[in-house]
Amino acid sequence: MRILVIGNGGREHALVWKLAQSEKVTKIYCVPGNGGIESLAACVSLSVTDLDGLVRFAKEAGIDLTVVGPEVPLLEGIVDRFEAEGLRIFGPRKAAAQIEGSKRFAKELMVQYGIPTARFRSFTDAEQAKKYVREQGAPIVVKADGLAAGKGVVVAHSVEQAEQAIAQAMEKQVFGDAGKEVVIEEFLNGQEISLMAFLDGKTLQPMVAAQDHKPVYDHDQGPNTGGMGACSPVPQIPQHVIDQAIQTILLPTAEAFREEGIEYRGVLYAGLMVTPEGPKVIEFNARFGDPETQVVLPRLKTDLIDILLSVIGGRLADQKIEWNEEAAVCVVMAAGGYPGSYEKGKVIVGLPRDTRDQVVFHAGTKKADGQITTAGGRVLGVTALGSGIAEAREKAYQLVQQISFAQAHYRTDIAAKALK
Repeated sequence: MRILVIGNGGREHALVWKLAQSEKVTKIYCVPGNGGIESLAACVSLSVTDLDGLVRFAKEAGIDLTVVGPEVPLLEGIVDRFEAEGLRIFGPRKAAAQIEGSKRFAKELMVQYGIPTARFRSFTDAEQAKKYVREQGAPIVVKADGLAAGKGVVVAHSVEQAEQAIAQAMEKQVFGDAGKEVVIEEFLNGQEISLMAFLDGKTLQPMVAAQDHKPVYDHDQGPNTGGMGACSPVPQIPQHVIDQAIQTILLPTAEAFREEGIEYRGVLYAGLMVTPEGPKVIEFNARFGDPETQVVLPRLKTDLIDILLSVIGGRLADQKIEWNEEAAVCVVMAAGGYPGSYEKGKVIVGLPRDTRDQVVFHAGTKKADGQITTAGGRVLGVTALGSGIAEAREKAYQLVQQISFAQAHYRTDIAAKALK
């Protein structure tokens, strides 16, 4: 099979890496790819939102299956477009991808179908939003309604901070159109977990749980990022809580889409807070998480191609999915200044060879003149497997110590909660 992967981040490197292990795969292309993906796939210089160009390329290259990594092309309708051209593609259609594209849509769906989530109000007027914040008090959560690359959420610990977040999104428009509307939610206390599932419109099969580390600094300090690292499993969260989340959140959400007449085929991602009242939804995504994919896919024993095809073909109920017992930890090495402004073009040295139990997933890199250089905010996802979290974590940080580039920074406490 000839495979096309859409995207250029660490998640897409992990997808390409996993797909390359399948005996069914003969060639992989990636649009646009990055400096690390180049070693496994032919990188093609196209935009992920150039739907005409992507359709044309898929036809010319004889692509048997396209796998969509990022959310933007899903919301642009890439799946609808490919299907209309008779091309096989993995990911939800535009109507289903709304669950990530509009936080208001997601919240209203949850309220309508009784899916546990934080109380909320949405606003298109900044002054009304600020008035509501003053009435509610802090801590409180301010979210840009649309896509903001994981940076549109502010957990405000004071009313002033919340008002500032509203002004940034709605008045200064730092997130563009994504911030024209904001959703303001009650603050939830607890630990976050990420629960992804394969869904074929009828059958849902959950993946192993993971924990993302969103804030940029140790001890969950500083602004939110796209994710500074992840671990899987999440041993500090009891299995019965994860089972509860599947029963009260994932399955009812799949049923809600059916009730709404929207066929959801692809990955359904639930970002959850485990509160004293049980798990509640923080956000939904319509694709594989990043960096969660970098710790979940290394634990997958089943051929990923078989799973993707069973989802597309509506045969997920007949597909057995197996996971290995090893733990995985991913530490993100980021550019200095991220998630704010940062410089590119720093030479990366000390990259180790990938082995069965250690792999460096490239997120923001570029290959130039035989050297790998930085080309994004999150640069590398340094990932290791071990018999448990402690071993995987130790191996991941040993790898981090070998790698360097100017102004690199990373959290030193990834998976620390899992050790307790």
